Amino acid sequence: METIGSQTIWGLYDRSSVPEAVSNTVVRRGPGHSVKSYVDLAQKIAALQFLNREHVLLFRGQSNDYLTRSGLTTIKPTIFRSSRTGKIPSQQTLANRFTVLRDAEKKLISRYEGAEFVGADRLARHRLLRWSILQHYEVCPTPLLDVSHSLRVAASFATSDESDEAFVYVLAVPNLSGAITASSEASMQIVRLSSACPPSAMRPHLQEGYLLGEYPEIADITPLGGYLHSEMDFGRRLVAKFRFNPETFWKSDTFPKLAIKALYPTGNRDPVEQTMLELKAEIEEEMS
Repeated sequence: METIGSQTIWGLYDRSSVPEAVSNTVVRRGPGHSVKSYVDLAQKIAALQFLNREHVLLFRGQSNDYLTRSGLTTIKPTIFRSSRTGKIPSQQTLANRFTVLRDAEKKLISRYEGAEFVGADRLARHRLLRWSILQHYEVCPTPLLDVSHSLRVAASFATSDESDEAFVYVLAVPNLSGAITASSEASMQIVRLSSACPPSAMRPHLQEGYLLGEYPEIADITPLGGYLHSEMDFGRRLVAKFRFNPETFWKSDTFPKLAIKALYPTGNRDPVEQTMLELKAEIEEEMS
């Protein structure tokens, strides 16, 4: 057996030709490891997953690399983001957002029961499941972060707008166990979204979506249950940051970019979506 505490975290620096033992800070501070195509990216991810056997790798795609004031990549849940680069939201802003979130949770339970979706009883019991659905359908800001188990889904999201550059982040999380994984060692919770939503909702399945949150769960009290803002940054789980040109990245016909309709099914393919759109409109009208 291996000696406990001897595990190495493997990643890729900007100029690495092969995976090597990495520092999270150096990965976050660098511009990103350049890849030419989806196949190039997939081969490098395969090497990282083989070496990081103590962790599961999850992915997030973005068209911008947002940085802290010290120049580190920052990947925060929506409720903790500021509209001003390098800043953190004020206590009053956070208090207001949590008030909206609590109200949205109550409305979500009511609409779930009204629509007779499967799992309404579990939703009423578990706040984490309510946050998961509200976050995934972008109803309001929550303390959870959207990621995917699918590299192709993350890369497609990264290139979903007209930006001339895209990024895929590789986040190492504890090994997954069931619908909700809670790790006291990593201070994380990981929600498998397909187990939180009704089976009629196709979006979580097609996106292979997961949500990351703090453990123990962040209490909606001031000041954030004792957490520091830096602790709620999932950049701390980054083992690799890839950057690429969207125009040349999807050149292979064998692995094309996923269409928006495939990532965001509507109508009968996802009856939860319409309910969430109505809930979001109700909340925004009350806030206006």
